[in-house]
Amino acid sequence: MAEGKKEKTHFIQYANGKSLQEINGTVEVPKNLGFWKTLFMYSGPGALVAVGYMDPGNWSTSITGGQNFQYLLMSIILISSLIAMLLQYMAAKLGIVTQMDLAQVIRARTSKTLGVVLWITTELAIMATDIAEVIGGAIALYLLFGIPILVAVLITVLDVLVLLLLTSIGFRKIEAVVVALILVIFFVFAYEVALSNPDWLGVLKGTVPSIAAVKETPVVNGTTPLSGALGIIGATVMPHNLYLHSAISQTRKVDHNDEEDIARTVRFSTMDSNIQLTMAFFVNALLLIMGVAVFKSGSVQDPSFFGLYQALKDPSFMSNGILASVAKTGVLSTLFAVALLASGQNSTITGTLTGQVIMEGFIHMRMPLWARRLVTRLISIVPVVICVMMTSGGSAVKQHEALNDLMNNSQVFLAFALPFSMLPLLMFTDSALEMNGKRFTNAIWVKVAGWASVLALTFLNMYNMPDAIAGFFSDNPNAQQTFEANLIAYVIIIAVLALLGWVLYDLYRANKRLKEQHQLDDQATKD
Repeated sequence: MAEGKKEKTHFIQYANGKSLQEINGTVEVPKNLGFWKTLFMYSGPGALVAVGYMDPGNWSTSITGGQNFQYLLMSIILISSLIAMLLQYMAAKLGIVTQMDLAQVIRARTSKTLGVVLWITTELAIMATDIAEVIGGAIALYLLFGIPILVAVLITVLDVLVLLLLTSIGFRKIEAVVVALILVIFFVFAYEVALSNPDWLGVLKGTVPSIAAVKETPVVNGTTPLSGALGIIGATVMPHNLYLHSAISQTRKVDHNDEEDIARTVRFSTMDSNIQLTMAFFVNALLLIMGVAVFKSGSVQDPSFFGLYQALKDPSFMSNGILASVAKTGVLSTLFAVALLASGQNSTITGTLTGQVIMEGFIHMRMPLWARRLVTRLISIVPVVICVMMTSGGSAVKQHEALNDLMNNSQVFLAFALPFSMLPLLMFTDSALEMNGKRFTNAIWVKVAGWASVLALTFLNMYNMPDAIAGFFSDNPNAQQTFEANLIAYVIIIAVLALLGWVLYDLYRANKRLKEQHQLDDQATKD
């Protein structure tokens, strides 16, 4: 007992127990409930995951894609959402069946050194996402209250107080807050799109996959359908959501001695995830439709949040008379800023939980959630503060463009980290050894679709790496900058492939050891 008290006094503690131990198995679901009541009890974790698919990083890619290419990229949003549903299903299933989150399983099957490397890689991905949240939240505060950008950036640090409040009210209430904020975002854009009276037949046609969506022509406002598609994919399928879902899927109490109870939890958790990700699809689709139908084609030259906000206030930018009359009142622009603020706050909650999951899983360390959030946010605001200060002497347009470029370029780290979560997840859920028997391993169609998705996303992210790196130099890089960007990109690609080889080698050795141990156990049982 004395030793337990002593442990509580440590700011950073050793952690090698259950994933997110404070909330693990805290929500009990009675077995005698009807279908809808049971689904309601399992609903919530999917909402926290869906937040990552509609954060500020998604907004500009979808709206700009609509402006530049009409409804052509709607199919990319649909395909990205379906891939997300597949990956999140596997992540939830892994957590429920193995009682470990993805970070814990990877760490258990790899070396300590590799665990540290993967932790750093994933932390960079989380911080890259956090940069988009800082920028989105700061801009929302500026647009709503006129707070100077630099001050607004610093104020975003205080969202740790929101997190402190939420952690004291219970996990089910956190889920409810997240769902409420998602509904705010959805209804804001649904209202703005409804006023625009879009071409719904064109929207439906856009959901049909087409080769034109991944062509390198035409070039519109400096982007091609391919670059627009890659931007949407990169902003949609993100690695940290897989770690998060494998952890929070364990918040429901499960009798692991009862295979049917495990199966029930997997089934309803999958329904929850798919429902919430469908909502995320509609939000992203509404953003793209907004780019097509709300604004006159090609009218908004500034795709940053500032430019979109100003466009929503200007009747001359609107595509029809009803929108123009509502735009005069400032309602459209204010609702846009409110939705942006809601998006940033949602991502704050999920980003912090994910950070705790990977820290505990990969390096077996735990710190208070508020401290974890504070450290991550303080690091994340540094590049944003530098960007604001460096452009403070220039025009407002230059500052807006610089912040927009920083947000988009930070997503490069997501492409870097994605294979290290997707590949192990697929391998673990394909394995009967890891999933405690064949019942919970992936079905044939899931294996085929999963491997096709993983290989395609990894290839596309690597393919886009040179252009993504070039974006750090300039929007229109010269020959020397292009050469340097390609060189850096190829070095990164080689490093990613080498690290991926290391991961696969460690997982292969671990799987071999596991098989041998099972054979020995079976032999001992027979004897």
